Amino acid sequence: MEFRHLGRSGLLVSEISYGNWITHGSQVEAEQATACVHTALDLGITTFDTADVYAGTRAEVVLGDALKGQNRDGLEIFTKVFWRTGPGRNDSGLSRKHIMKSIDGSLRRLQTDYVDLYQAHRYDHSTPLEETMEAFADVVRAGKALYIGVSEWRAEEIRAAAALAKELRIQLVSNQPQYSALYRVIEAEVVPASEELGIGQIVWSPLAQGVLTGKYKPGQPAPAGSRATDQKSGAGFIARLLQDDVLEAVQQLRPLAEQAGLSMAQLGVAWVLQNPNVSSAIVGATRPEQLEDNVKASGLTLDAELLKRIDEVLEPVVQRDPALTQSPASRP
Repeated sequence: MEFRHLGRSGLLVSEISYGNWITHGSQVEAEQATACVHTALDLGITTFDTADVYAGTRAEVVLGDALKGQNRDGLEIFTKVFWRTGPGRNDSGLSRKHIMKSIDGSLRRLQTDYVDLYQAHRYDHSTPLEETMEAFADVVRAGKALYIGVSEWRAEEIRAAAALAKELRIQLVSNQPQYSALYRVIEAEVVPASEELGIGQIVWSPLAQGVLTGKYKPGQPAPAGSRATDQKSGAGFIARLLQDDVLEAVQQLRPLAEQAGLSMAQLGVAWVLQNPNVSSAIVGATRPEQLEDNVKASGLTLDAELLKRIDEVLEPVVQRDPALTQSPASRP
C-alpha cells in the first residue's frame, strides 16, 4: 500500500481507503462487514470513511465495532455530517446545533475520542457559511476532529469555505466527490480550485458503482446479489449507469485491462489515482476478495498510451458537466 498526503496537510492516508456507504448495516451483515474491515487492515489500508447517515447511523456502529482493539494512532477515521439523522427540525443541515450534536453521536458510535477528518456531507444553503465554519473550528479546537473537509461542494463553495478556514486558523484539507473514468465532473472547476488551495480529493465510486468492473453486460439482467439488485439502496444509485451504450463502452476496456495485466477493477481504481489531486480512492466491498483485488491498484502507473485508449473508448459516455455537482436547495 502506498500513502499520499491529504491535500497540502501533513496527514498521510492510504491511497486506497475503505468506505462503508450502502454496505455496512444494510447490504452486509455485521460479521461479514467486520471480516471486510479486518481484510482491509491486513492489506495495508489505514483510512476508513463513513457518515452518520449511512444505514441510519448503523454503519458507524458497525465500523466502530470492527475497529475495536486496533491501534488508533495507526488509523485515519473519517465521517460526515449534513443529512437527516432524526425527526427534529434541527436534525439535518450544517447549523451549529446539528454539527455539535452530530459529532458527539459519531464519536460515540465509532468508539473513539476523535475523528481524523470531519466532513460537510453537502453544502447547506439554509445556514450561513460563517456559522458552519465557526462550528467546525470549535469541533477542531475541542479535539474532536483534527481536520475539516467537505463533500460534493462546487468550486465557488470550496473557495468561500477555504477563505473562512484561513481566517479561523483551521485546516480545510479535502473534498469528497464522485469521480471515475465515467464521471469526471470535478476536472473542469473543482480540481483546479483545489490544487490552488491545497485541497485533496477523496474520491468515491471510482468503479462507478461497480459498472467499471465489467460485470454488468449490455442486454443482460444484473447478476444476482449485485448492487443493482439491492432495492434497499444500491439499485437506485446505479440505475442511470446501466444503459446499453455505457455498458458496451465499458466492455471495450476489457482487452485494454488484459493487455496491461490488470483486472477491470484494478484498471478503474488505478485510473483515478493517476490524477495527482486525488489523495485517496474509496472502495467498498461485500466480500474480502474484492478488496484483495482492488488494493493491487495502489502504486500503479498507467502509461500515456493506455490512458489515451481509455479516453477514446469512454468519451462518448463520459459525464463532465460541473453543474451535476449539486446540494439540496433546502435541508433534507
